[in-house]
Amino acid sequence: MGRPSRALLTRERIALAALQVVDEEGPDGLTMRALAERLGVKAASLYNHVESKEALVDDVSELVNEEIDHAPLDDPDWRAGLAAYARGYRAVFLRHPNTIALLARRRVEASRALRGYDALLALLGRAGLDPADAAEVAAALDYLVLGSALETFTAGFTREPAAYRPEYPALADALSASFARGGAAPGSGAPGLDDRGFELGLRLLLDGVAARRP
Repeated sequence: MGRPSRALLTRERIALAALQVVDEEGPDGLTMRALAERLGVKAASLYNHVESKEALVDDVSELVNEEIDHAPLDDPDWRAGLAAYARGYRAVFLRHPNTIALLARRRVEASRALRGYDALLALLGRAGLDPADAAEVAAALDYLVLGSALETFTAGFTREPAAYRPEYPALADALSASFARGGAAPGSGAPGLDDRGFELGLRLLLDGVAARRP
């Protein structure tokens, strides 16, 4: 018997293709028709494997969450573990920034995501926080990670600092200093500013956790 000329359709293959669509075209580009065209099948055939678009988005969420490394949350040094987890969490969404708008306001249903939150809250409990404080820190960590992955502060300022100076002198001074700290010539961008901003926010968050410990 000859082999099929086209790879068999599976739920995992559909989810991987959906993630590629979102990465390349944004969340609005994810339609069952566009997905079917990418896979070279009829849209109706997708429903033999995925019952709805909502279920498809759940599968995409599971794929993204599988990339997040939860191992640092087992570190007995809560500060080192939390910092490593936050950096890895952010790295995943820097690879898939278009998924943030798709997933950020959805209920957390992916089993791996739920396990991740449970491990995070357990780490914060071992650090000495009560459950209410731990929940607030987990929320703050989400805001920091997802916000920094979604927005680039640097890309908002495309002029040379001198061009801002007549009307916005404080902004010009800050950009000039940031260019110098990043080792760049004025007007060539502010390399590393987004990463340094994230690291500053992370340090402040870690200091806040330390301040709340008994």
